[in-house]
Amino acid sequence: MSVDSQRNHPDRLSFATLDRLPSKVRRPPEVTPRRQIGVVHLGIGAFHRAHQAVFTEDAAAAIDSDHWGILGVTQRSAAVRDDLVPQDGLFTVVERGVGAAAPRVVGAVRDVQNGPNDPDAVIAWLSSPQIRVVTLTVTEKGYRRAAGGRFDLDDPAVRRDIAGGPPTTVVGSLARGLQQRMRSDAGPVSVVCCDNLIDNGTVLKGLIRDFCDALPAAESDELLAWLDDSVRFPSSMVDRMVPATTERDRRELRALLGVEDRGLVVTEPFRQWVVTDEFATDRPPWELAGAILTDDVAPWEQAKVRLLNGTHSLLAYLGALRRYDTVAEAVADDELEAACRSLMREDVLPTLVPPDDLRLADYSEQVLQRFANPALHHRTMQVAMDGSQKLPLRVLGTIRDRLAAGAVPVHAALAVAAWMAYVARTTEPGSAWSLDDPIADRLGMVAASADGDPVRLVRGLLSVRDVFGDDLAAHDDLRAVLVEQVGRLL
Repeated sequence: MSVDSQRNHPDRLSFATLDRLPSKVRRPPEVTPRRQIGVVHLGIGAFHRAHQAVFTEDAAAAIDSDHWGILGVTQRSAAVRDDLVPQDGLFTVVERGVGAAAPRVVGAVRDVQNGPNDPDAVIAWLSSPQIRVVTLTVTEKGYRRAAGGRFDLDDPAVRRDIAGGPPTTVVGSLARGLQQRMRSDAGPVSVVCCDNLIDNGTVLKGLIRDFCDALPAAESDELLAWLDDSVRFPSSMVDRMVPATTERDRRELRALLGVEDRGLVVTEPFRQWVVTDEFATDRPPWELAGAILTDDVAPWEQAKVRLLNGTHSLLAYLGALRRYDTVAEAVADDELEAACRSLMREDVLPTLVPPDDLRLADYSEQVLQRFANPALHHRTMQVAMDGSQKLPLRVLGTIRDRLAAGAVPVHAALAVAAWMAYVARTTEPGSAWSLDDPIADRLGMVAASADGDPVRLVRGLLSVRDVFGDDLAAHDDLRAVLVEQVGRLL
């Protein structure tokens, strides 16, 4: 149901209550309920609202365009739809930290659909000729990749999507939407992955092709040929820290606005978006909003994933083991800060090729300063989620590169050891921790069978091929370092 047709509550943020907001709150630039939707975004969580939605609104405003409204699609629950639809899609972005701007209300989102409840509506939007760009933030696990990175054709939900049922997976929904777009001759489209996957555009293109290859030949051949001609998959790197919004955040904002905003997102002042300039048709001029359009996103992407995300994971697991609630508390621990610096300086930096106009030493220091922002309240447990999906991307690439160079990366290994110890702690009798991970049951069984023995724990977890492949388990020096570190951490 369109946001434009909803009856607004007089105490909720909406077009009807915008004029009641205090003057220091920035309003959407010339936004009206008639803004045309030109972008579909799959996975409309807090990160998208604090990042791509802001870039898109600023880009449209820079050229005075009303053609780049966003249709957001929820991938799991209907909560975001229920939060935003009664508010005409409006939500507030609150920055916290040094250099924070005044709160701003963003009006880029023009409608929200609950994907699981209405897959036909999502396919209809994906195949609409007015849509020229599709973006995604569905987290690493949302792509349902098997060991080796291919689409998991053994996943029951994937098999149902391929068989022709109403699609429930992200790749299935996107592939069926593109197929319908081809059949209705709706024109070319660009699909921009904004998740932390290395060369994410190529990865997503490969998953879509895996889906198509699994279809009957008559369908597959035609669709693959059309994809090659009419769809582009630019890679991108996104960066902005967006912790979970708390009830305290909502109370403070209500006191400021005078109305309730259930779509509020809290973030840091920093934001970055680097995108490969390879599009099938027109797009928002994101570069006018500060994005970097480039021929090669890989150096930016690898620097961010290994320096920022990898160090973030190290802090999350070490911090959680020391009972720190937030990342800021963890990095304030001198020993943990030193571990972060050692990881970046001794293990990560030797594996990187600096992007143009980016000094890696300065970027590393900036990362630590951002982690230390006490106003964000970024919880260690939130960052620690989905370790089996995150570590291969954030840390294991560094480990493999250093091992290939003849060095044992003890600091990168510490991030893995901290994850292993964290997994073990969640399985202890009476533990208040839970393991939020797509393969939590498998990991828990391995950890429980180790019964606190570091050798058995390391051997057991290294044998999980979905995470570590075959090569790392066979490396004696790495395994020895992990056993020593896990024993110390436990």
